[in-house]
Amino acid sequence: MKSDHKHVFVFAEQRDGILQPVAIELLGKARELADALQEEVYALLVGERVEPLAPECIARGADKVLVAEAPELATYTTEPYTQVLYRIVSEREPSIVLFGATTIGRDLAPRLSARLATGLTADCTALDVSPDGDLLMTRPAFGGNLMATILCKEHRPQMSTVRPGVARPHPRDPHRQGAVERVDARLDPSKFKVKVLQTLREEKTRVDIAAARVLVSGGRGMGNPSALNAIEELATALGGEVSSSRAVVDAGLLPRERQVGQTGKTVRPDIYIAAGISGAIQHLAGMEESGYIIAINKDKYAPIFQVADLGIVGDAARIVPLLAAKIRALRETKQ
Repeated sequence: MKSDHKHVFVFAEQRDGILQPVAIELLGKARELADALQEEVYALLVGERVEPLAPECIARGADKVLVAEAPELATYTTEPYTQVLYRIVSEREPSIVLFGATTIGRDLAPRLSARLATGLTADCTALDVSPDGDLLMTRPAFGGNLMATILCKEHRPQMSTVRPGVARPHPRDPHRQGAVERVDARLDPSKFKVKVLQTLREEKTRVDIAAARVLVSGGRGMGNPSALNAIEELATALGGEVSSSRAVVDAGLLPRERQVGQTGKTVRPDIYIAAGISGAIQHLAGMEESGYIIAINKDKYAPIFQVADLGIVGDAARIVPLLAAKIRALRETKQ
C-alpha cells in the first residue's frame, strides 16, 4: 500500500489571508524530510483568494503549491476543508501529511485521517525518517512522563499534527523556484452542517510567548502574587514577556496561554530565565532549545541546571527583584 505513495504534504494554514508561523515552520521540517526521502514538498493552500501566499510557501521550502479557493472556504469550518483535502490527498497519494497542532489543525487532521482510514499521531514534538523510509513521530505519552516514537508502517499517508515552535523555519529564499497549481475545490454543500454567523475576536495586549525574544518564567518557587509581580518587573526591564511552569497555571495565577512545557507551548526565545523552576522533563521539553538559559533555584541539584548556560543557586523570590532593580538602574544610567 505504501509503495505508490510519495512526497511530503503540508497544510499551509492561513487565517484572514495571513500565512501562520506554524506553516512556515512545517515547510522547513518537510523540506528536511523530503530531502532525506529524495521526494518533493507540496504546500496545500486552502481558502478564499489565498493564491498570493504561494510564493512565500515556495520561498520557505515548497516545490509545488496546490491552491484550492472558494467563497465557502473563506472562514474555516470542518466539513468544507475536509472535503477539499480528502480529494487532494486521495488523488495525489502523498506519503506524509503534516498539520500544525493549532485549533484548526487539531480539528481538521483527525477528520481527514478517519476518511482516509489511516493513522494520526497528534501533538508531535519531533519528526524524523527511519532507515526504511518510515516517518518517526515523537510525542509525549503517559501524562508527559516519557516520549513515545510512533510509526504508521501499514497505512499511507502517514499523518501528524506538530506543535508550533517545535520545528525551526528555514531561511526565506526569494529565488527558489516552484510551481503553483490551482485545484478545483469541488465542494458538496449538501453535507455542510455548520454555518458561521459571526466572528468575535478577543483583543490581546500581550505578545504570544512562542514569538517572544525574551521570556522570564516563574515556577512553583515563585507561585504567589507578590513573587509573580517581581517576574513581571524583570520581564518589563528586559523588554520581554512573562511565562510559567504548569504549577503556576494550575494555581490559577496565570492563564494557560502563558504555560511553557509539554502540556503548554514550545518556545525558543533568545533568552529564557527560569525562576523557581525545578526543571521536570515536561517543562524542559518546551524550552530547552532556547538561545541562552538562565536558571535561578535554591536547590543546586535541580535538573534545570543541567540545561542552563548560567545558573544562580539561591531563593528566586529574593533574587528576581534584585535583578530587576539592577537592570532598571543600568538602563537609567545609559539614558
